[in-house]
Amino acid sequence: MVDRPQGPEPGTPEYEWLYGKSRPQSDDDATQIIPQGQVPPTANRPDPGPEHTQVMPSAEPYRTPPPPGQQPNTAQPNRPLAPPPGQQPPSGGGRGFGVRRPRFRPLRWLMLLLLLWLAFLIATPIFAFNKISTVDAFPSGDRPDDQDGTTYLVVGSDSRADLSKEERKKLGTGGDVGQRTDTIMLLHTGKGPNLLMSIPRDSLVEIPGHGTAKINGTTNPDAYKGGGPKLLIKTIEHNTGIKIDHYVEIGFGGFVDVVDAVGGIEICPTKDMTDKQANLKIEKGCQEADGVTALGYARSRKTDPQFGDITRAKHQREVVSAVGSKAVSPWSVINPIRYWKLNMAAARTVKVSEGTGPIDLGRFAWAMTRVDGDNGLTCGVPISDLAVHWDAERSKEMFEHIKDDDTEGISNDLCTETGLKD
Repeated sequence: MVDRPQGPEPGTPEYEWLYGKSRPQSDDDATQIIPQGQVPPTANRPDPGPEHTQVMPSAEPYRTPPPPGQQPNTAQPNRPLAPPPGQQPPSGGGRGFGVRRPRFRPLRWLMLLLLLWLAFLIATPIFAFNKISTVDAFPSGDRPDDQDGTTYLVVGSDSRADLSKEERKKLGTGGDVGQRTDTIMLLHTGKGPNLLMSIPRDSLVEIPGHGTAKINGTTNPDAYKGGGPKLLIKTIEHNTGIKIDHYVEIGFGGFVDVVDAVGGIEICPTKDMTDKQANLKIEKGCQEADGVTALGYARSRKTDPQFGDITRAKHQREVVSAVGSKAVSPWSVINPIRYWKLNMAAARTVKVSEGTGPIDLGRFAWAMTRVDGDNGLTCGVPISDLAVHWDAERSKEMFEHIKDDDTEGISNDLCTETGLKD
């Protein structure tokens, strides 16, 4: 843009600096410059003729000239500027501005995480079940007919075969003295309340082919040590008439891992307990116990001089029920680490009979969580004395209720903590 002169030259119109000076007109070809906004008078205006061309003012609005020494602003407004080299154009806001950013969809991510979590909950126990050992547990020959409901034989094995020297010392289990069973329980599930019934290891019963002896004593022959699971099942079926549907064996080391996996359990001893052989020293009253303490509490039989093995069976039911309650707590499912450890520990500690599938084992685990006295029945087999002889009348009545899947009909007189009649 041409800078405006500081003052008009003599004889020069005010806007000649913008439109130029006028040329002298001739009669034939004259061009008249009309200043902007000024209309020449019509009077005395000569006829320009057919060749005359009139210069029209510019349509661009007037702009105030810049001060002296400053460059005029030639930038055109409202025109998008190109991004600097190496920088991507902004996204969104219209067409031609590049690729849109993907929208964050929280619901979609939440559904994906939920599906992954459900897959983890299902896959973990299946993976653990494939690591569980099986046992050829059922005897051949005559056995009771099928009965309503389902009865599990639960055995706590005292085998040290899977324990190292350090683990034996820590657990107070002593040396490898073979395989016997410290725990024998029947778990019955059906249309009535679940029933968990202990059979004391000192019970005097008829062992098929061996006469009368302790069901698992130190003198030979005993049902478990002499013939393993097959003879034990045959002995129980022979003396009770109850059909055993599944066999579940629990070992020392894995039991400790299970208790630790659920974060420990609560035990409530009624007196101070000190047993060096069980590596146990605790005070009376309810308290939290880790796996080692819980195992000693369930194994000790010398801390109660009056009831001995009867009290131990009571403690075993208490521990099993407490483990079951913690295993089905919401935290055991929500916490993936605890859930994984619990399943892996159970796989290590459990052996099942051939034919016992994951559904059967799942039902067993669920039933064991509902035998705490509020949701089920826990008791000892009816006995007549501490010798230990089974009560002929009361035990027979108890067994008939189990065979008929009628646990609702079991009275308090039949189901007691010690097995003795109150």
